[in-house]
Amino acid sequence: MPNRLADSTSPYLLQHKDNPVDWQEWGPDAFAEARRRDVPVLLSVGYAACHWCHVMAHESFEDDGVAQVVNAGFVAIKVDREERPDIDAVYMAATTALTGHGGWPMTCFLTPDGDPFFAGTYFPKGQFLQLLSGVTSAWTDQRDRVLESGSHIAETLRGLSAPVSGHPLDADVLDAAVDTLRGQFDHGAAGFGGAPKFPPSMVLEFLLRNHARTGSGDALAMAARTCAAMARGGMYDQLGGGFARYAVDARWVVPHFEKMLYDNAQLLRVYTHLHRTTGESLPRRVALETAEFLLRDLRTEQGGFASALDADTEGVEGLTYAWTPAQLDEVLGAEDGARAAALLSVTDTGTFEHGSSTLQLLADPDDDAWWSRTRARLLESRNDRPQPARDDKVVTSWNGLAIAALSDAGALLDEPSLVAAAEACAEFVVDAHLVDGRLRRASRDGVVGAAAGVADDYGNLAEGLLALHQATGRARWLEVATRLLETATERFTAQDGGFHDTSDDAEPLFTRPRSAADNAEPSGQSALAGALLTCSALTGDPQMRERAEAALGASGQLASRDPRFGGWALAVAEAALAGPLQVAVVGTGTDARAMTAVVRRSTSPGLVTVTGDPDAKGIPLLAQRPLVAGHAAAYVCRGFVCDAPVTDVDSLSAALR
Repeated sequence: MPNRLADSTSPYLLQHKDNPVDWQEWGPDAFAEARRRDVPVLLSVGYAACHWCHVMAHESFEDDGVAQVVNAGFVAIKVDREERPDIDAVYMAATTALTGHGGWPMTCFLTPDGDPFFAGTYFPKGQFLQLLSGVTSAWTDQRDRVLESGSHIAETLRGLSAPVSGHPLDADVLDAAVDTLRGQFDHGAAGFGGAPKFPPSMVLEFLLRNHARTGSGDALAMAARTCAAMARGGMYDQLGGGFARYAVDARWVVPHFEKMLYDNAQLLRVYTHLHRTTGESLPRRVALETAEFLLRDLRTEQGGFASALDADTEGVEGLTYAWTPAQLDEVLGAEDGARAAALLSVTDTGTFEHGSSTLQLLADPDDDAWWSRTRARLLESRNDRPQPARDDKVVTSWNGLAIAALSDAGALLDEPSLVAAAEACAEFVVDAHLVDGRLRRASRDGVVGAAAGVADDYGNLAEGLLALHQATGRARWLEVATRLLETATERFTAQDGGFHDTSDDAEPLFTRPRSAADNAEPSGQSALAGALLTCSALTGDPQMRERAEAALGASGQLASRDPRFGGWALAVAEAALAGPLQVAVVGTGTDARAMTAVVRRSTSPGLVTVTGDPDAKGIPLLAQRPLVAGHAAAYVCRGFVCDAPVTDVDSLSAALR
């Protein structure tokens, strides 16, 4: 049977299309074949930018001997976790339950009915061959025990998706979460916990919102110090902008070099909001450089954004990014090379591997013009090196995060080109990924895949479109976001008012996936809660707010117990507590623009705002709000109760205070 991945739309699956293993995609045909042959299923889950996925592929899946064993005794299925997060979620739950940890590549053995009976992550070739032999023996000689084990695991995991009791995220819970985070904060190097250190994007947004509501100096300090440490360390690309996936050390020096869209989109938004709070130049610079990275390196021909850049270049981590003093001298000359080495912490012994160093910018240069020229020269030289591969599939959810970030950054930093990029992305995603009123998960080269959208696709895209609506004043984006949220409410709602990850008519797995944890990105549940809350404030629909509050209650237990894994739920709860604060600016001239700028400087988590002509069609906040004596005016409403309109920036500033 030949390998059947050649027609896949997934870059990860296409990386395996020439393996001697007889891979096929997930689907009923694969399981039917397992039943017909009476063999178990080998399920391998990974993603294109995953370093250890590449290692296991090279060691085992490209090996003829390993392939012969797999093909003889198993039906082999490859899954891209980013294209099928539902499959990844249920089998990662099994892997974690069986082993105590998870990760990718994920290696699972299933019965022909899909029940998992053994699971793990990366296995070196020798261990993998032993495992294949052991599973084959167990399947042949202890079939009843294997089937019983698979059935028990599946039944146990099904119980974990049962309805949960509501746990309101009120002011006391939110302030207690800040106290918990204070105890977990690394006061030496910033961030939370030890190595490896991941960018806590959603926690940072929560801390900024908590500071806006309470004035907490600790909340702001934890957010600002973490942002500064990440931006000055090796995890941030000092030449090209953008952040790596995480730092392998506790001081943000050495990154795991893959660069993910979802990280950079969320961090772009956080740094934009930090600049709005403090007015400092560092977060503004980092936000603009990160936006530049998105547009330069991840933007696709169709206007969407690709998923990631690989961790490896030609099989070597850091090959594109690390430098030695001699390499700096070669590009810049001895004098400027030594100056750059001192500025960027490039040493003779190195901070990375083989005497090379990651680039850090621990202090601002004393000559901005010199650094600007030097940075450009080094980036130009680096572009001549081999470059990491790009995973160019366009994921709905992560593009929603990018639309939100670019919309906010463009509006708050007065960079209209970023809003235009957000709108071009929205045009493509809505036109291509919204098929017969339902979202698809991903596309590649403009061709949409068959995988259905999951809850975070609906929530994050709606969030992005609502931010874009506020940045542009275009009714279309509010209308599409509202329809998406209505569909999600109909298809994803759980008994307890929260949300399942998959729709009620999705392909059935051994359990219906559902998670309240905000991990690398918002969970589907908290993403939908946030978008519903914002949409309620923009439309005046109280039912959407009620649904948002119910979803927050379903996330409350986890978020209050471990705030590091409930960051977006906590951030949304801050918005619910502070809002709605609705500001409509009517008019389009200089005065309207000045008042809009004042509104956008407000840090209130509950703020929504729209600027446009009076009674603009399809924009509820502008309905029945006329000019005042022919002049532009701002209407400020709290909790759906409105003040008298104001016509100058001083009065508006006072009203917002």
